Amino acid sequence: MGVPWRGLQSAGFGPCTNETRRLEPALLNPMTTRNDKAAILIVEDEAKMRRLLELRLGEEGFLVHSAGDAETGLQLLVREKPDLVVTDLRLPGMSGLEFLQAVKRANAALPVVVMTAYGTVESAVEAMKVGASNYVTKPFSFDELVLVIRKELDAHHLREENRSLREALGRRYAYNNIVAQSDKMQAVLAMVERVAPTNSTVLLGGESGVGKDLIARAIHEHSQRASGPFIKINSTAIPENLLESELFGYDKGAFSGATGSKPGKFELADKGTLFLDEIGDVPGAIQVKLLRVLQDREFERLGGTKTLKVDVRLVAATNRDLRAALEEGTFREDLYYRLNVVAIDIPPLRDHKEDIPALANYFLERYAKDSAITITAITPEAMKRLMDYHWPGNVRELQNIIERGVALSTAATLDAADIYLDDPAKRSHAPGSSPYVLPSGVTLEQWEDETIREALRNAAGNKSQAARALGLSRNALRYRLSKLGVPDPVEKGDAE
Repeated sequence: MGVPWRGLQSAGFGPCTNETRRLEPALLNPMTTRNDKAAILIVEDEAKMRRLLELRLGEEGFLVHSAGDAETGLQLLVREKPDLVVTDLRLPGMSGLEFLQAVKRANAALPVVVMTAYGTVESAVEAMKVGASNYVTKPFSFDELVLVIRKELDAHHLREENRSLREALGRRYAYNNIVAQSDKMQAVLAMVERVAPTNSTVLLGGESGVGKDLIARAIHEHSQRASGPFIKINSTAIPENLLESELFGYDKGAFSGATGSKPGKFELADKGTLFLDEIGDVPGAIQVKLLRVLQDREFERLGGTKTLKVDVRLVAATNRDLRAALEEGTFREDLYYRLNVVAIDIPPLRDHKEDIPALANYFLERYAKDSAITITAITPEAMKRLMDYHWPGNVRELQNIIERGVALSTAATLDAADIYLDDPAKRSHAPGSSPYVLPSGVTLEQWEDETIREALRNAAGNKSQAARALGLSRNALRYRLSKLGVPDPVEKGDAE
């Protein structure tokens, strides 16, 4: 039996739209479309609202349990073992945040969607810090809530499936233009295999040169959007004052010289995938607009008044530590949580050196063929040089070195003399050159960790003094120390 629309509005639902209904099937993961019903636990103190949610979620095919307070909700949690929890933040007795913490203690992997009537980002972000998977603000449309629920169920299913990936690594994954034989890279491709068929947002992490663009393209090509466009944009390659118009387009007269209208990357990527590289360097003002697109799938062109709706899957990438950026205040928390639905970290080449022979031979064959040069192999001495190097530039550096060797070699094989490695230990410290180089075999991360420890020793353990010496904020230093496993007690004289 249907529920009258007026009743939904009075209970806190906003209007539903045809666009929302059109997008809903796209978020369904084929893996979760099965005969058994997903169980949803609703915790809402307002009886009318609770009843409406029960009816509508039941009509959507969910098995629904409900409670009017947190204490009853915890009892149902143990007895019914739901697949997802929907809870209000404002509850009698135990608060919604306290209930959320109790849920996470009972089952840390269980997805929780919070409802807040305040419409403020602060309360929702606080809940997500505690462990909420997503949030909706009242008033919301029922279709919006269903979209969020299905999205979080899909993401939860992916995380559960990932538990068995280590056991499934006996299967070797292969993708065009990606050479990955090591266990670490096979684990990355296994994640690609799981996430590609879904519409979940993916955040790729890793140092520059590890191949994030290839992984992003693999996700697109093995998704339901493979026949749609794959649009790539690098935020650091575009001046800040032009990035907004590149992403969202502009209308005629939006600025001096705008003699016509131009669609942005989001419009061009409609029904496909947008790969936003170096997301950590996007300016704050544009982060706000990106958050809106991720939440509502709508935006306006620069200088325009018409709201445009798009069906785009976003894959973002960064070589920055976004957690540190949060501590430093340069990246929005709410955008981070929207992006970090499925995170895939790509290891640096020094951590999977067993892939170097296959990668080197792949690039050798490719560049020899492109240049019509007959070079058939890499000598053992040359391969040893490649294996012994620490690869600060990762796979991109290896690719460039092989290309250079092919171009300059006069023999039928690449020998050690053809492998030019830019080793900092061999650079001369002539006038104008920098003496601040990493020792051979030492990674930037290792060097940074030791520098932080040395600053802390020089400051006799005073973290505020050490932070000033390093040019960091106190919170940024605390975050880095937590990664090193250094405790952060409140110390005498260690004031802000």
